[in-house]
Amino acid sequence: MSRMPFARSGSASRRCAWFGLALILAAPLAQAADGCTFALGRGWPPATENHGSAVEQLLAAKAAPRLSLTYLPQRGVESGLMLIAGEGDWTVRHAVPNERVQSWSSSRSGGALQLRVEQEVDQEEAPIPQALAVRVVSAWKRALTTMAPEDKPAEFHDKDQLLFLVDGVRVSGLRPDCGVGEILMEQAGLMTEAANESISKRERRWRALGESLDQLDTQLAQAGAASAGE
Repeated sequence: MSRMPFARSGSASRRCAWFGLALILAAPLAQAADGCTFALGRGWPPATENHGSAVEQLLAAKAAPRLSLTYLPQRGVESGLMLIAGEGDWTVRHAVPNERVQSWSSSRSGGALQLRVEQEVDQEEAPIPQALAVRVVSAWKRALTTMAPEDKPAEFHDKDQLLFLVDGVRVSGLRPDCGVGEILMEQAGLMTEAANESISKRERRWRALGESLDQLDTQLAQAGAASAGE
């Protein structure tokens, strides 16, 4: 991602969550010299579903996002990016719980993991043109099915993880850092920024997002042609 609005008011946990999402979206590339591979798979990674579903439900509230990208760090506060359909413009939402959802509760008799789902959520929202939002959903679904075929289940990773859910397609794993995955991360950064900016700046984000979608369409078409030629 090009930049994030770090200088924002709010709690320390919220600022840390902004910073965490910024890091994972803007992480330096680690593309192998022999090709582009993705540590992503279908469904929930082992030992992740309870945590992930609790975060998704808390951040979505009563909405049913057509697209969601949820960040589960090993430490610190989780966060999420969503596209929510509307009759006219859709809504792009970036949401952060006030405190980490999954936490360790200690007592004299021992300890246990708990899910803190009864808490306030800080969120920023902005309208996104319907045609652009629909295009994002379609392109992300195509990209995710390319990066994580149906016969490739999600694996457990002892690292920060991303959860994608787009029109019923769930893909989970590590941040993609090359090819179409890199483009998705750039687009996630643009939408996250747009949710927190003025109208004039937001319009520039939407233009950049449209150009990025053109690039993604080209790469997906090339990948499809290459597969057909094998």
